[in-house]
Amino acid sequence: MNKETKTMNLFERQLTLWVGLCIIGGILLGKVAPGVAKTLDGMAVYVGGAPVVSIPIAICLFFMMYPIMVKIDFASVVRVGRSGKPVLLTLFVNWAIKPFTMYAISLFFLGTLLRGFIGAESLDWVKIPFGLDLPLGAEHGAGTVVLHDGVKMLQIPLWRSYLAGCILLGVAPCTAMVLVWGNLARGNDALTLVMVAINSLTMLVLYGVLGGFLLGVGRLPVPWQALLLSIAIYVALPLVTGYLSRRWIIAAKGEQWFKEKFLRRLNPIPIAALLLTLVLLFSFKGEVIAANPLTILWIAIPLFLQTILIFVLGYGLAKVLKLSYEDAAPSALIGASNHFEVAIATAVMLFGLSSGAALATVVGVLIEVPLMLMLVGFCKRTPHWFDGHLRSERQTEKYHDNETQPASAGGKNEMKL
Repeated sequence: MNKETKTMNLFERQLTLWVGLCIIGGILLGKVAPGVAKTLDGMAVYVGGAPVVSIPIAICLFFMMYPIMVKIDFASVVRVGRSGKPVLLTLFVNWAIKPFTMYAISLFFLGTLLRGFIGAESLDWVKIPFGLDLPLGAEHGAGTVVLHDGVKMLQIPLWRSYLAGCILLGVAPCTAMVLVWGNLARGNDALTLVMVAINSLTMLVLYGVLGGFLLGVGRLPVPWQALLLSIAIYVALPLVTGYLSRRWIIAAKGEQWFKEKFLRRLNPIPIAALLLTLVLLFSFKGEVIAANPLTILWIAIPLFLQTILIFVLGYGLAKVLKLSYEDAAPSALIGASNHFEVAIATAVMLFGLSSGAALATVVGVLIEVPLMLMLVGFCKRTPHWFDGHLRSERQTEKYHDNETQPASAGGKNEMKL
């Protein structure tokens, strides 16, 4: 292993420290220079009045994902797609388990255990559900139609509004950042890509059905534009760019130069972009954090426990199914993480920008990156739990750092996916 790779591994080992510094730096930036943070936060693509794609965050995500995409031998993606067990495990956990455990855990903590801390009598005002024209004083579900700031709104208990935001996170499994988590965990990038594609298609069918059922408002209106736009920008753009540039560079410079020179120079970019993303996210929400520290804590508790539960369930089932570590890690991580962009867009569309539901989805953003990095670290410490772990331990470094080795005859240095 060369000096550059050793330096990179040392940097990864101290990633928790850097994450903490970036979170603190982001909050301070939001407090010290709120105008800068507000300007950056306002640079977004809007759909239906809701910010769906943050342009600064989209740029960071591109630089996080492009180095991952360009490493993948896309011919192997077809072969990986035939691996039934990891894909079925992901679908089972994401759609048959995760939405319902999120509902149950959030209801228990927000509606029972923490209700007194939130304020049993605290109220929130949200938009009246689509298609309903209710008179003042009418009751709908747990709410009452009232006039709030001159607009007819549905007055509901505040904890129920937080619950709605948690539900929206639970029915929106990750279809973008999991590529970063799987890559950092030394997982099978090609398998992760296949699962992201399948998850994205499944969301188009089940997101509205499950979300509407759990929210109790019938069929939840699906933000199709928001969903398709976020998938296109966060996944499809780096995917297509990586595929085309890989082909062009290998054709122009040769496979050896591609692996030994080009890929090696990309090594530090994903983590640097990840840390910059943290600074941006926490600077955008610095005011919210300062104004609602305890509220954020109460919402974060069920989200934290849900994430841990789904990860443990996915990781444990992967072991029961005798998956390799490279397949088990992304299978567990994709269920644990959330597609917070779509959840936020839906919360704003359904309940309003200032609603408790929208705040709950923002809390999901705030805890997602630090928590997922913790789970990535756990994965990297436990490959020996899985069959063939000796092969995994020998190959994961080669799998990720193959660009530092000379290409050999027969393509032995190609990523074995």
